[in-house]
Amino acid sequence: MKTIVLIPARMASTRLPGKPLAEIAGKPMIAHVARRALESDVGRVVVATDTAEIASALAAEGVESVMTRADHESGSDRIFEALERIDPDRRADLVINLQGDLPTIPPSDIHAVMRPLEDDAVDIATLGVEIEDEAEKTASSVVKIVGTPLDMPATRLRALYFTRATAPWGEGPLYHHVGIYAYRRAALERFVRLGPSTLERRERLEQLRALEAGMRIDAEIVRSVPLGVDTPADLERARRILTGRTEE
Repeated sequence: MKTIVLIPARMASTRLPGKPLAEIAGKPMIAHVARRALESDVGRVVVATDTAEIASALAAEGVESVMTRADHESGSDRIFEALERIDPDRRADLVINLQGDLPTIPPSDIHAVMRPLEDDAVDIATLGVEIEDEAEKTASSVVKIVGTPLDMPATRLRALYFTRATAPWGEGPLYHHVGIYAYRRAALERFVRLGPSTLERRERLEQLRALEAGMRIDAEIVRSVPLGVDTPADLERARRILTGRTEE
């Protein structure tokens, strides 16, 4: 099946203004994310943005981009518009939504998110990591997957819920959700047309919209959580990690 990796990117960020163009090892952060996606070699890689400055910076790095509207409420809405613009003939069967603030994501994780879609019953695939840090188990900033293991030891979960709370209760592992998604094209189309759901608004977690509508999400379990850059401290950490790893 043909796959497109779409990376939504916009300049608005309250905690780190201009985040996509933040410099890391001589390149804008969004270019690092695109490079990880290109290294995965899973398919065409396109950044979906509403900012000409981002598109210009990507062109200088040889990365494809497409301009989208500025009024989208979510990254999923943005990538759906981008998909229809760049693939009007509907040649792509699978669509990966890769967040633009994951400059250290291993290319192997981009491969891994596609594996659950080998099961025809799965609509959307994502990633999870077992939580080892005790503080993260109770942190509302860490989104947890509540799911049924499909094998033992667990390498994949069928997601039943996503929450910022500590769940499930009792003895056993907790899983940190990693915000990368692989959609069947028809599932993405259905998802964006549903509109925000009750639990999505309450937990501020977009993926709950799919579960409330009866769509199936499976999570592949990987080894570590890629660094998400949300603050100046995160940015400095990403700079330390990526120094010396650039291709030039």
